[in-house]
Amino acid sequence: MNERDKRTDARRETKPAAATGAYRAEGALVPSATTATCDGPEHTAVPMPYDGILLSGFGGPEGQDDVLPFLRNVTRGRGIPDERLEQVAHHYRHFGGVSPINAQNRELLQALRAALADEGIDLPVYWGNRNWAPYLDEALTEAAADGIRTMIAIPTSAYSSYSSCRQYREDWADALEAAGLQESLQIDKVRQYFSHPGFIRPFIDGLRDALAAARAAGHADDAIEVLFSTHSIPTEDAAHSGGSMFTGVDGGGYVAQHLAVAREVIAKTSPEISWQLVFQSRSGPPTQPWLEPDINDAIDALDARTAVIVVPLGFVSDHMEVMWDLDTEARETAEENDLWFARTPTPGIHPAFVSALVDLVRERIAGIPVERRLNETELGPWFDVCRGGCCANPRLGFKPAIAGLAP
Repeated sequence: MNERDKRTDARRETKPAAATGAYRAEGALVPSATTATCDGPEHTAVPMPYDGILLSGFGGPEGQDDVLPFLRNVTRGRGIPDERLEQVAHHYRHFGGVSPINAQNRELLQALRAALADEGIDLPVYWGNRNWAPYLDEALTEAAADGIRTMIAIPTSAYSSYSSCRQYREDWADALEAAGLQESLQIDKVRQYFSHPGFIRPFIDGLRDALAAARAAGHADDAIEVLFSTHSIPTEDAAHSGGSMFTGVDGGGYVAQHLAVAREVIAKTSPEISWQLVFQSRSGPPTQPWLEPDINDAIDALDARTAVIVVPLGFVSDHMEVMWDLDTEARETAEENDLWFARTPTPGIHPAFVSALVDLVRERIAGIPVERRLNETELGPWFDVCRGGCCANPRLGFKPAIAGLAP
């Protein structure tokens, strides 16, 4: 691990300012895109010899002094006072002000580099975060200094929504402008990978193990409930997720994608087990509708069940919202209801998941046609270039973004 990957010394407290625009080369439809994607195809079969890979994380505090500055970055533009942020900060302060997410991304970074080398893909991997050091603009500045001119970006989020896709694309635009690299550095992104078998496999393995443990503890199949949990988002945002193909679909592409993965996981484990999709980590005002049911309400409502298994389907790693909302709050709710409880692992650095990330890069380097790409649901493989208007945030409007068509 090099010194930049550790990033434990002096670091700034604010993320890059919002971009004032996005650069489009003459005749291009997609800002800051390579020749393989600048025309905005749904899927490209044009081989692209990228120079580097940008692993993009959410970021998290690494000490008590980091917590409030980090939360200010996360909520920038929403006018939330520090007093309200402290209501969220106690989750981090409970763990010494340290989010596990940066350590997990360091592990993923090293695993990805090793897997690429094993596959003979000689590409450097740079790591940058949206909301805390190392920031995305710092990663891009280093890449440019190393002579990198074309990159393929991997967000650490698998599904389509404003917060899990478009906001990454906006933050890449912010980082390019902050680093002064809008015209000299081109960035494409891998497809949303919820449907890739390597992303799904860790959930299948985890659920099989948890079901075996529940059965060994004496719980019959008809007494077990599986809760597939993901981050709740405003229902208005959900309605815009995934683009026009989900217009009028309850929960939009965000819910549809999660349901497609949940069905695949259940089909490969125990189809007879009762299950449902639930939501967690709501943070909006009470007057704003968010996706429901909340996981704790769902646990409270269980009838004729003696065991509950939580599968964190919406998450790539065991970050704070998994550790607090599931391992602490959901577990406590289950105990209050006298329910046996298990939470399955997130993909983390599961070999199948790391291999999937390599495959996502390989398919774009080689220009693999969409019909030959690995996929396990009826909704994939997803788009290489985000479609215009996809994953809008109606309250914030459309900010400059790359790796997609303009609204």
